[in-house]
Amino acid sequence: MTRYWLVMPAAGAGRRFGAETPKQYAALEGRTVIEWALAPFLGDSRCERIVVALAAGDAHFGRLPLRSRVTVAAGGGERSESVRSALAVLSGEAAAEDWILVHDAARPCLEPQDLEHLLAGLASDPTGGLLAVRVADTLKRGSEEGPAGTRVAGTQERAGLWRALTPQMFRYGALCAALDAAHAAGRYPSDEAQALEWAGQPARLIEGAASNLKVTTAADLLLAGAILRARHV
Repeated sequence: MTRYWLVMPAAGAGRRFGAETPKQYAALEGRTVIEWALAPFLGDSRCERIVVALAAGDAHFGRLPLRSRVTVAAGGGERSESVRSALAVLSGEAAAEDWILVHDAARPCLEPQDLEHLLAGLASDPTGGLLAVRVADTLKRGSEEGPAGTRVAGTQERAGLWRALTPQMFRYGALCAALDAAHAAGRYPSDEAQALEWAGQPARLIEGAASNLKVTTAADLLLAGAILRARHV
């Protein structure tokens, strides 16, 4: 049985969401987005502990009916700083070879079978990896916006391209070291896999479901609601 620790960065303001309340606390089918994001792990006996990194002055998380297994850490200005802060909370508990799963607070539609595929597929992997989806759409590179708007500057070949999802799954020691090296160099990876790439440890891709969307706009919230309703019909 693959045991793991969960880290969830939840310090973002979600400015593109267009609401005063951060997107992770938006109402969604009777819960908040972050409650849905945490749900698969709260009920999983393989999950040793959950650490959520919050923004300073967060007045929302403490009001949620979450179990005592959730520990809070101080969030940072960048995602990778929040993740590193949460990892520091596990120092002395998690061993260097223990698995860490990092999941976005704004991904409420993780399929249970995708979590199983991730854990099973990476259990014996030396590095770790992440859930991802093959790019299906034609990709256009835009020019700088001018008086007439943005125009197509070129078409990107999509063969071999994937969209990164979460959870992402790496060894505790390797992830801490990769993030520390990146921050020491003044670099802030957009996800954990990029930090491992920079450290010369390319992650494995585990194909997941496109329904594991990240809520960024109000339209995404409507789509997430439809996915969750369909799942419980």
